[in-house]
Amino acid sequence: MLMYPHIDPVALQLGPLAIHWYGLTYLAAFGLFMFLGMRRLRHPPYASMTGDRAWTRKDVEDILFLGVMGVVVGGRLGYCLFYKPGYYLSHPLEIFYIWQGGMSFHGGMLGVIVAMAWYARSRRRPWLQVTDFIAPCVPTGLAAGRVGNFINGELWGRFADPALPWGMVFPQSGSMLPRHPSQIYQFLMEGLLLFVLLWLYARRGRKLGEVSAAFLVGYGVFRFIAEYFREPDAFLGILSLGMSMGQWLCVPMIVAGVAMWAWAQRQGPAVPRTA
Repeated sequence: MLMYPHIDPVALQLGPLAIHWYGLTYLAAFGLFMFLGMRRLRHPPYASMTGDRAWTRKDVEDILFLGVMGVVVGGRLGYCLFYKPGYYLSHPLEIFYIWQGGMSFHGGMLGVIVAMAWYARSRRRPWLQVTDFIAPCVPTGLAAGRVGNFINGELWGRFADPALPWGMVFPQSGSMLPRHPSQIYQFLMEGLLLFVLLWLYARRGRKLGEVSAAFLVGYGVFRFIAEYFREPDAFLGILSLGMSMGQWLCVPMIVAGVAMWAWAQRQGPAVPRTA
């Protein structure tokens, strides 16, 4: 049984300016996206596009900027609507109190989808071509976020068998019983494992929508599994059919991914071949 190593959430204090570890993990996520996005330009079909259809570094930078906006706005609104709609309906101004915490991955994903739809329309690119581009670059950012969760000592897991070698006590949970370090589980599954699988899968030319579909199914399945080890939000608990809110939000992701996959099988290559 392990004891959670208390880590000061403030990485660096410069007078009144406090730099938090969680903020640094976000910066790491954005940096990793830029790094991987530049290498994604070498993958088909993006490497073979020329002229007005060519993908460049500026595309990666613009997608990153819009993606950050989508994550922040969508993540916050998603948390307010999915997890505490009644509270924020009564306290609407607190929706803007982002320093109090409260972000939802599923809301952030919806925000990114809207942002990428706007980007695709403004650049006259197929929307799924854009989502296929970014999908393999996302999991490392998710992994960085889970590191931030662990450093903050939040989103701990459910109670674990005391014999579990990596069971961890999180004193801030109000209990000294060992729990699953679910942040680490999610770091490994939704982050590293999903990244490796998607990156290898996307390196070869795929039909339009296939990579996006693989991300939806992969993340949905891994998150659904991880939720069995993660402590549900105290104000929600376990919902119908013994599932958590996180699991219920994963169900439409998986269904949408399977439907998109079936649709993609009837399509041609991601882009027409050029001479």
